[in-house]
Amino acid sequence: MHLHILGICGTFMGSLALLARDLGHTVTGSDANVYPPMSTQLENAGITLMQGYDRSHLQPHPDLVIVGNAMKRGIDAIEYMLNAGLPYISGPQFLADHVLQGKHVLGVAGTHGKTTTTTMLAWVLDQAGLNPGFLIGGVPLGFSESARLGGGEYFVVEADEYDSAFFDKRSKFVHYHPKTAILNNLEFDHADIFDDLAAIEKQFHHLVRTIPSEGRIIAPITETNIDTVLAMGCWTPVVRTSLDIHPSAELSAELIHQDGSHFKVLQHGTVKAEVHWTMTGQHSVANALATIAAAEHVGVSIEQACTALSNFGGVKRRMELLGTPRGIEVYDDFAHHPTAIETTLDGARKRLGERKLWAIIEPRSNTMRMGSHKDGLAHSARLADEVIWYQPEGLDWDLQPVIAASSNHAQVSRSLDEIIARITTEAGEGDAVVIMSNGGFGGLHQKLISALSA
Repeated sequence: MHLHILGICGTFMGSLALLARDLGHTVTGSDANVYPPMSTQLENAGITLMQGYDRSHLQPHPDLVIVGNAMKRGIDAIEYMLNAGLPYISGPQFLADHVLQGKHVLGVAGTHGKTTTTTMLAWVLDQAGLNPGFLIGGVPLGFSESARLGGGEYFVVEADEYDSAFFDKRSKFVHYHPKTAILNNLEFDHADIFDDLAAIEKQFHHLVRTIPSEGRIIAPITETNIDTVLAMGCWTPVVRTSLDIHPSAELSAELIHQDGSHFKVLQHGTVKAEVHWTMTGQHSVANALATIAAAEHVGVSIEQACTALSNFGGVKRRMELLGTPRGIEVYDDFAHHPTAIETTLDGARKRLGERKLWAIIEPRSNTMRMGSHKDGLAHSARLADEVIWYQPEGLDWDLQPVIAASSNHAQVSRSLDEIIARITTEAGEGDAVVIMSNGGFGGLHQKLISALSA
């Protein structure tokens, strides 16, 4: 079949495109925002990309249109698709119908850490020789692509709570029917589609309702919002994890290095193995514990999992070191929620010690643009020595109150050139610059590295 994907450069849809290609379909796609790393991955895979959403992209008619959840009524291609009566489907439904049938699905859900934890779990199962299929909402460093069909009975999927399509407002993960489910955490996010935390908890409980009684749910002991979800009804054994020794936690961690780069893994208080890796931050340790518990459910021992994680390469745009021009470390990070900003900077601070830490942050997500998290932003970035908040066009609120509430040195900038000029002038050898955005940030990363190198 010829499949055309609308919104193909989204992290989920781009990964789905690779699976559709591997199923033997001809795949083309359109997107309004074509930028790396997903665009590069798709082009390397031989998938034709088209800029924008013009009806001409659907001529001649494809056999099926896969509609991304960023698509809305009024878009030219959508109106043409509906008026012409073209067959269409949501991405999650296509995945469920054409890839997940007959598989033992391992789903990774949560407000934060989905992409990294999904990659960790796929990596651990792969290293154990299980040849899992997977779909990751990002570009992993340990695999050549972000999705593959695999050759075994297991499929690892990033189980996102965002809606499925303009015609299906259920969360994506409702389609996946996992047998093993990681519920990493739960906070208010996606203010553009959820009215409040209770609305998200309801969707998470829809997911819980689909997990079989012979399955497994993995959740941290400290996540009270997950407790609320499970209290609505749970028919599946739950394994709890903890960053500290806790009597109700099956798996816990004991930090050897405070930055999370080296830790022991304990099962019911007994040390089973250690992880010594390049990742940092307590959130990374929490992701690892969830990964180990999920892998154990499909027969991978704790010792095997820890050995695999010690060789884990990470994910692009998750504290990814892009270069060290003039001895200045430049990192790319996807953080776009106050909790993610805080945990990322906490890990960086513990690793850097007294070295100077710069944070350059673009409030780009829909929730950020609506100002839903603005009261927590100053606090989230407090561990950086210098913070530059970028005020993009279309931001519905003023960042100056964030500056006023900051305990560290913070400023607002409306110009990428201004940001680059300041870093190149004031940053020195040994400093670390963390650039945080869930978009391309106007190519700031490479522009900054080029300016520093020059």
